[in-house]
Amino acid sequence: MTREITRIANPIYDGAFKYLLDDNRVARFFLSVLLGQEVVDLNLRPTEHCTDIERRCVTVFRIDFAAKIRSADGAEKLVIIEIQKAKYATDIMRFRKYLGQQYASENNVREAPAAPRTLPILSIYLLGHQLDHLREPVIRVTREYRDVCGALITGPREEFIESLTHDSIVVQIPLLKPSRQTDLDRLLGLFDQSQSDPSNAHVLSIADEDYPEKFQPVIRRLMKAISEPSVRDTMQIEDDYLGELESLERAIARKEDALAKKDDALAKKDASIAKKDASIAKKDASIAKKDASIAKKDASIAKKDASIAKKDASIAKKDASIAKKDASIAKKDASIAKKDAAIAKKDAALAEKNAAIAANQIRLQRAIAALVDQGTSEQQARRIVMG
Repeated sequence: MTREITRIANPIYDGAFKYLLDDNRVARFFLSVLLGQEVVDLNLRPTEHCTDIERRCVTVFRIDFAAKIRSADGAEKLVIIEIQKAKYATDIMRFRKYLGQQYASENNVREAPAAPRTLPILSIYLLGHQLDHLREPVIRVTREYRDVCGALITGPREEFIESLTHDSIVVQIPLLKPSRQTDLDRLLGLFDQSQSDPSNAHVLSIADEDYPEKFQPVIRRLMKAISEPSVRDTMQIEDDYLGELESLERAIARKEDALAKKDDALAKKDASIAKKDASIAKKDASIAKKDASIAKKDASIAKKDASIAKKDASIAKKDASIAKKDASIAKKDASIAKKDAAIAKKDAALAEKNAAIAANQIRLQRAIAALVDQGTSEQQARRIVMG
């Protein structure tokens, strides 16, 4: 039996995904199935997030909704739903940044009789890559209250805790399975890239029999997206830009690999040079040690030779000195007497000069004092007298 095939826009592209969720009815159905709870009311919230592919903000796509959700017991609550769709594992820091903006936003509150209350946040991550460890295509991260012993705490939820924590849903698109047993399987099957057209990745071919009537608004919306020129152009721009990114990443990877090889070669050369330097230094130290030993021996021999020569010269000198000393003693006595007379004469002359200098100083001081008494400054008086 031939299966009927329908061609739809590939919602893994940001342009097609945004076009899909721009329809409020489709968006409510999409989120109801994904959350497993009925979305009664849904409003697309104005954001300042960059989703324009032409401005090259394509790696992370995000869209926010204010939603009223009805649980299985009929209770309704208002929540903020943030959907983020990313293509690369490196986008995690942007996820954290956007989530922080949601917590900080003053718009995420509702009026209450006592004071405004913060709205709970539910984050949905549609990943175009696989996580490091988990291999389940859909992961629900739900909070539980437990005491220190690990026992589950039941009862009303605390606003303080609810305002500072949140639940999440993580979808790993590459791990989606071909099974279409549940509504969630069918919904996420629209992202299954194994159904992409080999000649045109912008298009998926899905089997009509996998999708009951209630999915038809979603199917029709994605069928219509194919015929929208703006959606097609946006998907093509996204392909072109991501192709540039992949080329750039490959070029960077090649350069990093080449640099790593060069660094490794340089490290090996440096190690070899260091080894050779160490060997040369060791040899130089050994040679220096031998040279020092030889020099020490030469110095010892020279010292001994000098000592012998000194002793011989000393003996000869002593013999000559004895004869000389006798003649010298008489001469020294005469010289001493002559020197004593010369010293006495010099002492007398020095005493006479000192007396003259003292007298001259007294005369100058008196002259200066006389000029000062006449009204001349001491400095001017010194110049006149000394001049």
